[in-house]
Amino acid sequence: QVQLVESGGGLVQPGGSLRLSCAASGITFRVYTMEWYRQAPGKQRELVAAITSGGSTGYAESVKGRFLVSRDNAKNTVYLQMNSLKSEDTAVYYCKANAFRAYWGQGTQVTVSS
Repeated sequence: QVQLVESGGGLVQPGGSLRLSCAASGITFRVYTMEWYRQAPGKQRELVAAITSGGSTGYAESVKGRFLVSRDNAKNTVYLQMNSLKSEDTAVYYCKANAFRAYWGQGTQVTVSS
């Protein structure tokens, strides 16, 4: 059974930081491209960051220079370090494992507010 479990969300003030984690089980984690998406109320889900099996990374323009995606294949976990958070970063954040099949986590809420 495949499971992706996100954690680390919460309430943070503008300018603050959070680190999200996504722990995977039931897949050969190291071969998957891991992606972070987010969905704000009333908006479409959007790709935020991705890291390939080889460690190459990519980011949405809106988060470049503020977010950092990384992975630990020994722990079957992908991370999203989010710095200099803005109110517009408020959303539910999802991780996705993408290879010959795609799997989604259940999401974790991030709220940026003073």
